[in-house]
Amino acid sequence: MVVKIIVIALYALMIIIIGIVGMRKTKSFSDFFLGGGNVGPWMTAFSYGTAYFSAVLFIGFAGKIGWGFGYSGLWIAFFNALFGVMLVWSVFGWRIKKMSVEYGVATMSEFLEKRYNSSSIKLIASIVIFVFMIPYSAAVFMGLSYLFTSNFGIDYSVVLILMGVFTASYVILGGYKSMAMIDMIFGIIMTAGVIVLFVSTVDKGNGLGNITESLSAISPKLTSWIGPPGFWSLFSLVFLTSVAPFAMPQLVQKFYAIKDKRSVKVGAIASTFFALLIGGVAYFIGSTTRLFLSPETTPGAFENGKPIFDRLMPELLTNVIPDSLSVLILLLILSASMSTLAALVLISSSSFSKDFYAGYINKGISDKSLTMMMRVMSGVFVFLAVALAFAEFDVIVEILGVSWGAIGSFFLGPFVWGLFSKKVNKLGGLSSGLIGLAVCLILYFYGLNVETTPKPWYFNSPGAGTVGMIVSLVANPLISLFQKHKE
Repeated sequence: MVVKIIVIALYALMIIIIGIVGMRKTKSFSDFFLGGGNVGPWMTAFSYGTAYFSAVLFIGFAGKIGWGFGYSGLWIAFFNALFGVMLVWSVFGWRIKKMSVEYGVATMSEFLEKRYNSSSIKLIASIVIFVFMIPYSAAVFMGLSYLFTSNFGIDYSVVLILMGVFTASYVILGGYKSMAMIDMIFGIIMTAGVIVLFVSTVDKGNGLGNITESLSAISPKLTSWIGPPGFWSLFSLVFLTSVAPFAMPQLVQKFYAIKDKRSVKVGAIASTFFALLIGGVAYFIGSTTRLFLSPETTPGAFENGKPIFDRLMPELLTNVIPDSLSVLILLLILSASMSTLAALVLISSSSFSKDFYAGYINKGISDKSLTMMMRVMSGVFVFLAVALAFAEFDVIVEILGVSWGAIGSFFLGPFVWGLFSKKVNKLGGLSSGLIGLAVCLILYFYGLNVETTPKPWYFNSPGAGTVGMIVSLVANPLISLFQKHKE
């Protein structure tokens, strides 16, 4: 226990020092938000990967999906790497950077405004980002808090407050400058951590073959191509987590900051390998929860004999990993979460400061004042996310599904078509975002009142998000074509 505390303290000190160094190098809004737009391939690759994967993956997704889907959850990791990383970097990456320079924009909301010549879409986009990034950040804070509660026995509320203060301090100090510097360290820690996690789990289960046979004995579907919940449930999770990155503001921002076209090519390979490793190990470990956890041996992960999905992975990590290596796993989850939170905080604070305040209220704000407002709003956003995390929602996957689904449903149609086609217009862009968002939220909230078991897949948060994103993507060209034909 003492060793863990010392290592975590040194880790925290390192982050604060890098934050101070980043603060000294931050001279402008561009430095604070985009690292001066001159970040190299390896920093960007690790920054993208660590922003993509957080405690939400290791605690929420790996636990619930591993328990329910078994090995078929590995499809999510595969398509995340193929579409959410490789395709985004190869097809979208340089085009995003090029368009941001040509339009002279720093945020996705500004891009949409310039592309569609509409101040309305910029206003709505900034509101969507700020509102729906809060529950996403709250889910990350929840995952971190569960992990520290299991390892140190610290009260959930105390951990939440400590994590909030720490995150706010780290981001407010240096912004993207410090974030880019430390994300490489985070990425290295995560890589080492998942390798240790995989080896320890396979050893605990007496080999991969024995683990597979044991899971198959529980239910053959746990080791089949499609898990027990069925194809559509798996499809919605794959689609949501693999296609939403095409237009997720905190991931798109990484390309605004990247240095040059060569950096995109190098970063594509590095980030894809990173995603396969992190996602693959996480979902594999999640599938073993059925072997290593039970109401008798780990009562903290169950209630009335049923699993508490958000408690499965913390209990598994506590029981499977040797004490001598457990601190590395703590750093793994902490590193993934710190980077994700930093990305979310920067994007959300910019949506208020740059897009809303500087865009509508005080257009003549100085660069220095805008940077200061970004720092202040970063603290405000962290406070709101921590406050929401105190509600301690039932399942982290549901929170992430709503957040990613809502953001993806609004941005996917306007952003993707706006980036690649000159034929879509203002009505198509704005309508597709609003219709997609409305479909996602209506399906989800209507589904809360559906009592059938199991619910149809499109009433759960990943399913509602998937349908909303597809509607958004299809609506933009159709509405644009209809208006053009009418004119």
